[in-house]
Amino acid sequence: MKVYNGKSVFSGIAIGKISVYKKGEQQVKRTKISDTGAELARYEAAKEKATEQLQGLYDKALKEVGEANAAIFEVHQMMLEDLDYNESVENIVRSQEVNVEYAVAATGDNFSRMFAAMDDDYMRERAADVKDISERLLTILTGSGSGMAAADEPVIIVADDLAPSETVQLDKDMVLSFVTVHGSTNSHTAILARMMEIPALVGTKLPLDDSVDGKMGIVDGSTGIIYVDPDEQTLAKMKERKEEELHKKELLQTLKGRENVTLDGQKLMLYANIGNIKDLAMVMQNDAGGIGLFRSEFIYLERDQYPTEEEQFQIYRQVAETMAGKRVIIRTLDIGADKQCDYFEMEHEENPALGYRAIRICLTRPEVFKTQLRALFRASAFGKIAIMYPMITSVQEIKRIKEIVAEVKAELTAHKTPFGEPEQGIMIETPAAAVISDLLAEEVDFFSIGTNDLTQYTLAIDRQNTKLDEFYDSHHPAVLRMISTVVENAHKAGIWAGICGELGADQTLTQEFLAMGVDELSVSPGSILPIRKIVLETNVGEYKAGR
Repeated sequence: MKVYNGKSVFSGIAIGKISVYKKGEQQVKRTKISDTGAELARYEAAKEKATEQLQGLYDKALKEVGEANAAIFEVHQMMLEDLDYNESVENIVRSQEVNVEYAVAATGDNFSRMFAAMDDDYMRERAADVKDISERLLTILTGSGSGMAAADEPVIIVADDLAPSETVQLDKDMVLSFVTVHGSTNSHTAILARMMEIPALVGTKLPLDDSVDGKMGIVDGSTGIIYVDPDEQTLAKMKERKEEELHKKELLQTLKGRENVTLDGQKLMLYANIGNIKDLAMVMQNDAGGIGLFRSEFIYLERDQYPTEEEQFQIYRQVAETMAGKRVIIRTLDIGADKQCDYFEMEHEENPALGYRAIRICLTRPEVFKTQLRALFRASAFGKIAIMYPMITSVQEIKRIKEIVAEVKAELTAHKTPFGEPEQGIMIETPAAAVISDLLAEEVDFFSIGTNDLTQYTLAIDRQNTKLDEFYDSHHPAVLRMISTVVENAHKAGIWAGICGELGADQTLTQEFLAMGVDELSVSPGSILPIRKIVLETNVGEYKAGR
């Protein structure tokens, strides 16, 4: 038996045969040509076919993993039309009089290296995307096969890395898990894996040869371990754990309809985070009490131009009506940093995580902001909508938001357009907001703590930099003290405080959050019932006494 450690992307246990997937090596030769026009015509035809393939992948991903996660294939289609990329290919063909396969391979390598060398995390992620579209074009141009060989039984896929297009093509019925040597937990592939609920590991240093291929394997997504050719004792133990997990899932279903109340009577609002309206089915299925975070930026990221007021209104209204009176907290536009929209035409920044993003964009582009606010206020007449503003750092920002809101309400009133009076809250995701949360609490109806950015800014650690994983501590006392302070200041002002970041789903902290008096946890739909179980079994008074 051999044991290899990686980073978990999605938990769960998979047991089965391992299948090593190796990408077909594209053997590209540099060939002199005489008719550059004909060669470039081949390139245009290949681009057209690649666009059709990517549209097919988008449609498939849309059904399986939702609109937000399928958006990567729209990005790839846009990259096929990138002026710099296409000019490079054309220039190599014309100036060197060489075949288009060589020009695509050279351009892909050059652009991939260029992106990989950038300081910006978002731009570094694009290196893999450029490589993916270049490989797709080469496959079409050379007429070579692509995709994974069909398996006759469900297998554990092991690979050097998997592009999003390869991941979405996996037949879920024939894939137990996948494990990659490279890749990050924040990559598109990792996000897709979580949505597809496939146990998966990345960054796993294991050989891709016959010592692994065809062998029995066990992937433990909880510990980030893959066992190759396990001994009988390990196999029996992991089979038992898998049965226990299945049993736990069945038991959790009996918790549906139960109120989230501890043994000593403390109540908790347990909500779900979503990226688009297609996620609502999972919300209902897992019995969430409401939506604690609707990431409205995906409405912008999935388009190549600004969404209109009417387009946004219809989406917000549908969510409000579907949730039938349950609270729906919609976060206003939160782009910037690793979420870029080309049509916003924002300048390159050396440190985008500390730059022009979220509320800073809204307050400096009021017409964009007001369009979204009008849609939100109109939709609030159809359900219990609450509005949440991200990346707040000062009281002055809230006062400016209130001025713009007043203008929006006046416009709607003047046009005799019906609207509601939604609750208005802010995200606490900067140390500045946490420190002055007593002042901010006087201005808003609720707080929602964004622990992802709060941890990043508090520890001064880029959460997407894998080299800093050993220093990144989401349980750092400073982070937990800030959360406790924010909750305390919220209660002093008579408002509620919740958590919508990843830490909210950390079951090792659920009792601690209850002890702090956290009023709401908003998590991925699949985490609702496991957390409810902890709440129902907890006596907060006893937990505090035993701390």
